[in-house]
Amino acid sequence: LKSVELIKGGFPARYGGRLSSVVDMTMKDGNKEKIHVEGGIGLISSRATVEGPLFKKKGSFLISARRTYLDILAAPFIRLATEGGRAGYFFYDFNTKLNYELDEKNRFFISGYFGKDKFYFKEKNQFGNPGDGFKGGLNWGNATATARWNHLFGSRLFSNTSFIFSNYKFITEIEEKYSTDIFKLKYNSGIRDFALKYDLHYYPNVKHSVKSGFQSIYHTFTPEALSINNSSDLDGNINKKTEVSGLENAIYLEDEFKITSILKVNGGLRLTNFYIQEKNYLKLEPRFSASYNINDVFAVKTSYANMNQYIHLVSSTGPGLPTDLWVPSTKKISPQNSQQVAAGFAYDLTKYKLSITTEGYYKKMKHILAFKEGASFLDTDFGSTQSDAPTFNWENNVTAGQGWSYGGEILVQKKFGKFSGWVGYTLSWTQLQFDSINFGNKYFAKYDRRHDISVVGIYNIREASIEKNGITLSATWVYGTGNAITLPIASYSRGAHNPGNEVSLQSNQQNFGTFSEYTEKNTFRMASYHRMDIGVQFTKKMKHHERTWEFSVYNLYNRKNPYFYYLDGNKLKQITLFPLIPSFSYNFKF
Repeated sequence: LKSVELIKGGFPARYGGRLSSVVDMTMKDGNKEKIHVEGGIGLISSRATVEGPLFKKKGSFLISARRTYLDILAAPFIRLATEGGRAGYFFYDFNTKLNYELDEKNRFFISGYFGKDKFYFKEKNQFGNPGDGFKGGLNWGNATATARWNHLFGSRLFSNTSFIFSNYKFITEIEEKYSTDIFKLKYNSGIRDFALKYDLHYYPNVKHSVKSGFQSIYHTFTPEALSINNSSDLDGNINKKTEVSGLENAIYLEDEFKITSILKVNGGLRLTNFYIQEKNYLKLEPRFSASYNINDVFAVKTSYANMNQYIHLVSSTGPGLPTDLWVPSTKKISPQNSQQVAAGFAYDLTKYKLSITTEGYYKKMKHILAFKEGASFLDTDFGSTQSDAPTFNWENNVTAGQGWSYGGEILVQKKFGKFSGWVGYTLSWTQLQFDSINFGNKYFAKYDRRHDISVVGIYNIREASIEKNGITLSATWVYGTGNAITLPIASYSRGAHNPGNEVSLQSNQQNFGTFSEYTEKNTFRMASYHRMDIGVQFTKKMKHHERTWEFSVYNLYNRKNPYFYYLDGNKLKQITLFPLIPSFSYNFKF
């Protein structure tokens, strides 16, 4: 990556299609002068990047890949942390980019990304027969490809035309076996996109820039659920797959102007359109942000943004593996909308080389989706006779409501000197309200996080040189309030039951012949997440390359942070994914 920018408020008009914050990542173009290689080989992961010139230095290439094998290294530690359960996690990704300079005014770029993450878990049933138990996993990934043409009209005007393909998949798989009863469940959420994007940048002078453009995306959504139940009293095999396509369009105009040496404003409009199932949505999104430098060390800022999102995330909030399904707005389901205001200030303590930034925000959201009480993606309508095939419509199982997200944050950062780092703290609330859920009362969202703290320190003991090793110490500590989830307070058997396993692991528990009793929604908090990581680096500059030995410890005090909970009989169990993990790696550049 060449640069990463996080935008949490004051979203420029060129960004859209989401209610959340924006992470804008820009890839390197590749070295046009000579071959450059860097990488690392370690206990937890390995990585490599190669870049260099092409076409007699009129172009360049970049190839980068990495793969973790943490699941192999940490397997015995995870087995101890989960009382005999087996769990693992790994990911890999691959990036590539080619660029070619046709002439002084035209350049072409082709880039691609392919990546996958996988988590798996398995545990034997203590009360059943050999082979009885629970296993499951998550895997998600994306494959993208982009072709971009950069054209320079003059010294003040240029454009980018991009063709983009993306194919995202998220899969949850679960299997429970008790004696002769087997229950399998698979959720699959896929989004395939073909997009055309055109951006025009105009710079009248150094204080003024105007950006405009359009975007058109053809979405294909495939939310799918497969349920197989071959228990003696409930035979069933239901495969529910839907495929729906929609066209999302947007045009925008954005104007950033430094009015005076101390006042800068960014105003813009974004017009979005979504066409699906013969339904046409048209939304106007005004945007505004301003910053005012009171003096050389103190500045204030404020912003307003209206956003629309035509893709909904429907999540489970009970125990067990998370089931997150992406579904589109339809003729029955309106798009999500939010209005957000934010204000803050930045102050530099030049004497201590510190910068302090603080910001408060308030966001109101409409048309948020959630499963109805007692409903799930698997709920099916059966015909009047046994021979009638089940019919499925996920739209009948969800309900729309509203949400609020508000809070404030402060960041104290030291960027220069032998010692650098930061301390950040966020206090926030996220609440939802649906007329048909939780008796119409507000409740905290799954990802409501009251407190979020990060402390990072980096101490550069000695700079690297040919004569001496450079030595750098680093430490990180993070803390976050646990997710809000819903747990049953009692369970009741119906028909045949399995000793010691009266409570099913899934929210759709009728398949296992039990009923569960619940109180208000999301009143239970998972244990808070916190951990400390430490590391030391020894860097040496050689004649033709640079090498670094790094020794680190992840989760120094072996905090057993919960990844998810599940019910085993009447006992609530916690799955911990990453215990204390010591590691070392060898990194190189040449």
